[in-house]
Amino acid sequence: MPIPFISNIMRVPAIQRQSTLYLLSTIGITLFGFISTMLFSHLLGKDLMGVYYLFLAYYGIFNMIGDGGFGQAALKRISEGKEQNEYLTAYATLRALLIIVSTLLLLVLSPFFVDLQGYDLIPWIIAALVASFFGHTITYGVYGLGHVGVNNVAVGISDFFRILIQVVAVLLGFSIYGLCGGFIVCIIISGILCLKYFTFKPAKFSFHHISSLATYGFWIFLIGTGSIVFAYADTIFIGYFMTNGDVGVYRTAFQFTSISTFICAAIAGTLTPKISHWSANNHMDKIAPVITRGITFSLLLAIPVAFGGILLSERLLYFFYGADFAAGSTVCSILFIMQIISVFTLLLGVALTASDHARQAFYAAGIAALLNIALNVTLIPIFGINGAAVSTVISFFLNAFLLAHFLKRYIIIRIELIPIAHIIIASLVMALFVFIYIQFVPLDNIIVTLVPVFIGAFIYVLLLFKLDRGIRDEIAGMVTTFGLPWPKWL
Repeated sequence: MPIPFISNIMRVPAIQRQSTLYLLSTIGITLFGFISTMLFSHLLGKDLMGVYYLFLAYYGIFNMIGDGGFGQAALKRISEGKEQNEYLTAYATLRALLIIVSTLLLLVLSPFFVDLQGYDLIPWIIAALVASFFGHTITYGVYGLGHVGVNNVAVGISDFFRILIQVVAVLLGFSIYGLCGGFIVCIIISGILCLKYFTFKPAKFSFHHISSLATYGFWIFLIGTGSIVFAYADTIFIGYFMTNGDVGVYRTAFQFTSISTFICAAIAGTLTPKISHWSANNHMDKIAPVITRGITFSLLLAIPVAFGGILLSERLLYFFYGADFAAGSTVCSILFIMQIISVFTLLLGVALTASDHARQAFYAAGIAALLNIALNVTLIPIFGINGAAVSTVISFFLNAFLLAHFLKRYIIIRIELIPIAHIIIASLVMALFVFIYIQFVPLDNIIVTLVPVFIGAFIYVLLLFKLDRGIRDEIAGMVTTFGLPWPKWL
């Protein structure tokens, strides 16, 4: 007998259902992650947090080399529904070879990584690369088969265990090594959780399969290289020009601003296989509407969080992470703007790449990445971590502009100006309340600092729903379809 709640969930359109479930799981895990990061920050301090962020940066770089872009290429080919076993086997073989190459390259270059040498983290990076061969091969395969929900649940649960293991390890005194160990275990767990849905069988592949993966994967690799630059160039250059503590402050501020992209990440995570399938079957007309609406719904969170975050970031960083991290308030303000731009970068990039136009996506990412490096080298020595944040904003804007330029050749994305105007108006009213509040109430403890956050959120939601009936009705419809009550006064 079907469970009513589950039946209600399944009646929600696939993209909305998967995005919503992914969003809810992401919120839960991220809140847990925020709390754990606060604990780590207080226990380890900004220097050791900076070392951990450098570990993640170097892992990201060498994992990109170890993947070579073939992971996204395999996802693309598998999602098209043809010769899936052959493509997965070819990818696993290529991945194994590239992990060996990546590890050897890491060992050769490791004497130059001064920031890591003092903590002997090279073996931990190698262990993470080996774990990624198992974990990512499984998850890419399951994701390519269209089991987006399974993949999202697996990622959520593995992230939960990562945080749990890291918290326990740090409390037991394992310090930075507890953080690295939890990260590695997380990768393995994600693969284990997806094994039940990993229905592939080893199959003999030919040069045709490798060539097909390489044709698409080459551009994905180059795009990934640009993404790595965006993700970690600022971290590495801050570590080079400044101190590990500055890295800790900057990356903590960066993580803090990521709260504004929950909805965007959820939508983008469900669209890739859908757009790939539509593109392969000549249903290009279905892509533009979901990207357009995805941008609007992503900005539902990104814009108000940026407005409120700019006003309250210094106090929130101080109470959440400690006095040392309050120095990142200016960085936070700059990066909140970047997160708004990232909505367009992420969703336009997904539309362009998944619709089999990876080369153009590379041109956009590559040009912006080169600018990012040049700006980091120029601005960090002069303005410190604030210079890194400015570099990121400018390069993200250029990337979004170029993506839109290339995408319009294939798909016309029309921004929903009226709903976005409603979002901005509601955000401005909320920000005005927060500004008046902090003029009269000293933010000298966490309670009085959180009061404008919750009241401001209430004002924003109430006003937005009054201004935009379309957004209200769509959200109300999803809530009631899930079998949950919707307040009549809304």
